Order: sequence, then structure tokens, then C-alpha cells
Amino acid sequence: MRRRAFIKGLCAAAMCPLAARAQQAGKLPTIGFLGGTTAAQSSQYTTAFSQRLRERGWVEGRTITIEYRWAEGRTERAAEIAAEFARLKVDLILTSGNEYSLVAKQATSTIPIVFAIAGDPVGTGLVASLARPNGNATGLSNQLTDAAGKRVEMLHEAVSGLHRLAIMTDVNPLSTLERAEAEAAAKALRLEVLTLEIRQVQDIELGFDTLKDRADALYVTNSAFLATNRLRITTLALTSRLPTMFGSRDWLDVGGMMSYGANFADRYRRSADIFDKILRGTKPADIPVEQPTKFDLAVNLITAKAIGVDIPATLRTRADEVIE
Repeated sequence: MRRRAFIKGLCAAAMCPLAARAQQAGKLPTIGFLGGTTAAQSSQYTTAFSQRLRERGWVEGRTITIEYRWAEGRTERAAEIAAEFARLKVDLILTSGNEYSLVAKQATSTIPIVFAIAGDPVGTGLVASLARPNGNATGLSNQLTDAAGKRVEMLHEAVSGLHRLAIMTDVNPLSTLERAEAEAAAKALRLEVLTLEIRQVQDIELGFDTLKDRADALYVTNSAFLATNRLRITTLALTSRLPTMFGSRDWLDVGGMMSYGANFADRYRRSADIFDKILRGTKPADIPVEQPTKFDLAVNLITAKAIGVDIPATLRTRADEVIE
């Protein structure tokens, strides 16, 4: 009986070395969940993540522990959370966005980090390459910068008489890259570009004040900070009767007009598969960064009608989702 138990223990350790080490230390394997926005805004993501973990055999409270923390769009808060996770010696860290993933890498070079969403992980120095990340981080890219030009083109197609495009951007490295791609696409379409750099909440209303009668549409770059303030942004855009384009479907739930990008909930679901591999012994450096195979176009016709935009039938038929 003891021999069988010993062999069973060896097999478990071989299959799940990281999990086995945690259990030998008298605790369940712990995931530190560093959320970029708020618990309410990320509820569908946490649900998708935990559900997929269960499907893989990792049940919260029984075979694994998840410590949730929320940065609420603030880089300094994300740094505090990452430092806390390093002190707690969690077994893995889940992040989203290049900025907060880099913050986590600065906090620890040994704890495995999985980013559920990253726009340009190579360009921002998050990983060495997509095929061989090296270091302690890997995850999923959503190619936000690569899709920026397509978003501008779709917005141009949607808004008849679009000549002046406002680009609202955070000042983090990824937003800077996305902004450059969007500006290049706009200039290729001979659009006048007005850029709004948002550094603090107060800048949002001030930015809309400067846009008055100066822009025909608004493109908002991806950013946890901007996403945390998305209701404020979409409300001001509606008041200003500005058509909007975003990189995430979430914005349409609060009045955004269009979005084009990878499915974020699916990104979190697939990140659970990567955690499963790491828990079973694969090193992050040996797990290639996954890229999206499909981008979703969503159109909110309710918003479009409210601000007087007639979305062309050709664009509506291409949409993966139409809200009406």
C-alpha cells in the first residue's frame, strides 16, 4: 500500500511538478490575477478564465487558489499588486496589456507570467520573439497595432464625409505604437489627424472640449486606463455626436459605435490552457506566444442612429455582431 502511494505521488509530481511543489509546501497552487480595470468590468473575463481552468481540472478552492487584484487603470497600483504577488510567492501571475505585464516582469524574474492580452509583445520588449519568448513570460497577442489600420479604414467606410479624425491615446508604449499605425492609415486616406494624449482623468473632458467642431470621428487606442473610464468617454462622444471606433467589443455595451479586434473573453479562456501547461511542468520560455486567428467586427446601430450615422449595408453584412 505504501509503495503504491509512493509511486502515485511520484507520478503526480512528474505530471504536475509546479502543483506538486505547492502541495508539498502545504498549500494549493496559487495564481495571482492582476486585473487591469475593475472586477465589474472584467467579470466576463474572469468567468471565462475560471471556467476553462475547471475544464482542465483546476477547481478554485479545491485544487487551485486565485488571488484577484484590480489595478483600476493605474500603473502605480499595478506595480503595487505585482510587488505584493512577488512577496506572497504566488506560483503564477496572470496579467493583461503590455504595460502591466512589463510591470509584473519588473517585480519578478522567476514566477511564471501569462499575459491574456498583449498588443505587440515583441515590439514592447515583453518577449524576445513570438516563437521563443525566453524569460518567465508568455501568453497571447491580440495584434492591436497590426489591426489599427483596418480600424481606421472601417471607420472611414462607415462615416460618410469623414475628413478629420481624432485619435485619443494613453501614453503607454503600446498605445504609442497603435497611435502611430492609426495615424499612418489616416494619412494614407488623406484624413486630417488630431491627437489627444490622455494622462489623467481630467484630460478626458478637456480633450472633448478641444474636439468641438474640429473632428468628424474618434478612434480610441487600447489602454487599461482608458477602458476603466470607458463610460465617461462614450457618454462624451455621444453628447458630441462623434462616431467612435475601438479595439474591444466591451465599449459597445456602454454606447460605443464600432469595434474591431480579437475576442478578449476568448483570450482569457485560452490563457487558462497555458496555465495548465505550466502547472504540468512546461516552462513559459518554451511556450510560443499565441496569435489570434480571427478578428471580430461589431457594430452598434443604436448608437449610430442616435448620432445620425447611416452604417453602409456592405459594412453591416461583414459584421460578426450587429446591435440593433
